[in-house]
Amino acid sequence: MKITPVLLAAGLGTRMKSNTPKILHPVCGQPMLAYALTAARSASTEKPVVVIGHGAGAVRDYLGDAARCVLQDPQLGTGHAVLQAESLLRGVSDLVLVTYADMPLLRPETLTRLVETQQQNPGPATILTVIAPDPRGFGRVVRGADGKVQAIVEEAAAAPEQLSIYELNVGAYCFQSDWLWDALHRIPVSKKGEYYLTDTVELAVRAGLPVQAIVTGDQAEIIGINTRIHLAEAEAAMRQRINAAHMLAGVTFIDPAATYVQAGVTIGRDTVIWPGTYLEGNTTIGEGCQIGPETVVRDSGIGNNCKVFKSVVEEAWVEEDVDMGPYAHLRKGARLCSGVHMGNFGEVKDSTLGPGTKMGHFSYIGNATIGREVNIGAGTITCNYDGVRKNPTEIGDGTFIGSDTMLVAPLKIGKRAQTGAGAVVTKDVPDDTLVVGVPARPIKKTSKE
Repeated sequence: MKITPVLLAAGLGTRMKSNTPKILHPVCGQPMLAYALTAARSASTEKPVVVIGHGAGAVRDYLGDAARCVLQDPQLGTGHAVLQAESLLRGVSDLVLVTYADMPLLRPETLTRLVETQQQNPGPATILTVIAPDPRGFGRVVRGADGKVQAIVEEAAAAPEQLSIYELNVGAYCFQSDWLWDALHRIPVSKKGEYYLTDTVELAVRAGLPVQAIVTGDQAEIIGINTRIHLAEAEAAMRQRINAAHMLAGVTFIDPAATYVQAGVTIGRDTVIWPGTYLEGNTTIGEGCQIGPETVVRDSGIGNNCKVFKSVVEEAWVEEDVDMGPYAHLRKGARLCSGVHMGNFGEVKDSTLGPGTKMGHFSYIGNATIGREVNIGAGTITCNYDGVRKNPTEIGDGTFIGSDTMLVAPLKIGKRAQTGAGAVVTKDVPDDTLVVGVPARPIKKTSKE
């Protein structure tokens, strides 16, 4: 059976007051459209169709090959929106799953249940509903004395007795494909000059065809986003969902409400996340780590048994058993090998610190390759930029870099070499050599191991 999802994403989103199309606003690091697309794909068998309108170019660019796009112009309501997919899907799909792209919290499991119910339904449609005291502007689900669905009444058109109904239409539907396309052509135009998809329910009932309904018990699933207030509400609900999933997988959150983990981040078991921590983008945290408090990790990897305290890690890689912070900063291209210690107020960019290396506080390392078991004294600076290009520094294994050393690149420091405190090193230093002064000069060989 071929099941095709159709996502409605053409709305103007006026109340967002934004130059960005509403469905591209992020929720926990991903556009809300991404969540809707993932959920719809999980419950279907065919490539999704996205009905676009406002900001069509930006939405097409985001989707790429992930979906087929159809343009709704002019925008004459939800029924008219779905009708734009007729030329692609009539005679091709058996079932059509319709959802809104601005409802990022609809779960894949819920949509799968919706589709499975329709597969057993002799009638043409199954709808998703919720029982909720706050109607949120949703249409009311009207049932007959026998409990069967009779109609969906939009809030603006509802009579006073209908407004007291607590069963709401969430806005997710599964239709028999051939019946849907004929029904859409028979929808009456509303007083606003629009064609409502919800009117298909009444068309089915009038024809004596059963409409099924499944009820979701998760109130968060019904959050649709029309304003920045709704966006914040969805963000909070999604963050709670993400954090709960990590905790159930064996991660400790000291204060989940004060911890921000974006969708797609992976965290190993027995890791502890402290308050004020932000884990963002394509980030992986290993097992047994202590992250935070007040730490940002973005598009980075952190190995097992690491401690990252009040620090920022951006597009960097940290191997196992690394201890860093407070106020350490790893920038793009930084790599700390196993057992590295990085003290407070240090910064590393586009550089590798070898296994067991210790980097003191108030130091900057850029465009450098540093060997194993190196000591980098406090205040060490790699002077890597000459105003035109970034120049490399190489430091051999077992080297001791004294406090306040200036390493003027390009430069090579040999194995087990030493620099005196305050040295300005402008020339390569051989293995086992001590250099001091400004500019630094060798004064003796150091003892070999």
